[in-house]
Amino acid sequence: MTKAIAAVGGHDFDHWRNIARTLVSAGMPPEQVRWSDADTPAPADLFADAALRPERADSGKVAASREFVTAAKLAILHRDPARHALLYRLLWRLQHTRTLMRDGADPDVRQIDRLVREVRRDIHKMRAFVRFNPVTDPDGGERYVAWFEPTHHIVEANADFFVGRFHTMRWSIVTPQLAVHWDGTSLTTGPGGARPKGSGEDPFADMWLRYYAAIFNPARLKVAAMTKEMPKKYWRNLPEATLIPELIAGAQERERRMVMAGGAALDMPWPATLDEVAAAVTACRACPIGCNGTRAVVGEGPQDSALMIVGEQPGDQEEIAGRPFVGPAGQVLDAHLARAGIDRSATWMTNAVKHFKHESTGKRRLHQTPTAGEIDHCRWWLDREREILRPRTILALGASAGRAVLGRTPNISRERGRPMALGDGSTLWLTAHPSYLLRLPEERRADEDALFHADLIAVARFIGTKTSAPS
Repeated sequence: MTKAIAAVGGHDFDHWRNIARTLVSAGMPPEQVRWSDADTPAPADLFADAALRPERADSGKVAASREFVTAAKLAILHRDPARHALLYRLLWRLQHTRTLMRDGADPDVRQIDRLVREVRRDIHKMRAFVRFNPVTDPDGGERYVAWFEPTHHIVEANADFFVGRFHTMRWSIVTPQLAVHWDGTSLTTGPGGARPKGSGEDPFADMWLRYYAAIFNPARLKVAAMTKEMPKKYWRNLPEATLIPELIAGAQERERRMVMAGGAALDMPWPATLDEVAAAVTACRACPIGCNGTRAVVGEGPQDSALMIVGEQPGDQEEIAGRPFVGPAGQVLDAHLARAGIDRSATWMTNAVKHFKHESTGKRRLHQTPTAGEIDHCRWWLDREREILRPRTILALGASAGRAVLGRTPNISRERGRPMALGDGSTLWLTAHPSYLLRLPEERRADEDALFHADLIAVARFIGTKTSAPS
């Protein structure tokens, strides 16, 4: 029996891949590989067994899907010491199941998705919360220095973003583990350090604080979610953090005034129930779509539903009937839900935008896609539905629906078919909008139908619903 092998991981993907491919080529099962979390070369005896020597291993036979490589390059940056074993286990299983990464219900796939989400979140936090302050270099030149405390090994992977954004500046980003420096020509790394002191005065600080206070939107404020997304450890680096306590204190009254300003008909108590939300949506005139003369189409379904399905906006037939998903796209959706074993009558159906945006041409009303600003205006109502219903799972149909849930426009082709944890404890799945299937030429429709069906099957499995085989 082959003895267990000790392999060194670290967060260098190429280093890990070279070792992993050699082990897979040699037929070394995951349970016989013991990974250590260090950034040092592999131990000298790793390839002591002749069967494990790189020149004996046919690495060309090792299969790794594009989805796996993309996810692994991010997951390797996580600080979870078990990440190397997880990646190797997935790579080993991919040799027998090429479509493994598309199985959103698989425990290993869900685990790597979690690591990827947390690394991406840390990358986003670095980009959002780094603040540069001017200092004077020993040569008398100006340099901008920032301090950041990453959770994972993301600093070097994130450096190119700052090079592209601040290409003409000389800057340094210092962290406890290492520092990255840009001199206008080349990027270098060095040892980490303590939080820099003696930073100069930022001449734009007062302007930024006035701007931040002006754009602060009380209707979007959720204190628990804010502190989760912007932990207080970052506050001391953010000049605008000094304004946050005062802005929070007056947020509820500002939000009420802002909602009232959206339309005179909103002279009602704070909507605490779905009926009150429906009445408020019907009266809302906060954006041009709400003022176009169509009636609002609010959500419908059981209030204890575990699944919420979010579309883009009501269409012509939905506006006439006053119900979501009753037109051609709704019929396509109903057929696919039935095939996947998802009971529409047990699902809350709603839209990102509550009024029908259209262009009239004679007797016809042609659908118009809502803008990002219009989706964001209407997002407040969807948030209230979510807060009241508290669905465990949300299925967003199309990019507009995805933006209404995420606050950003997702790439459906890249992000579809995988669970995404949200800050309120629910899980989001993204897929195409069924109207997209209707617009496709005949030669492409079968493939896209299959993808849409696969996404719904994954959701059905995730929520524990019985599924039926594809017809």
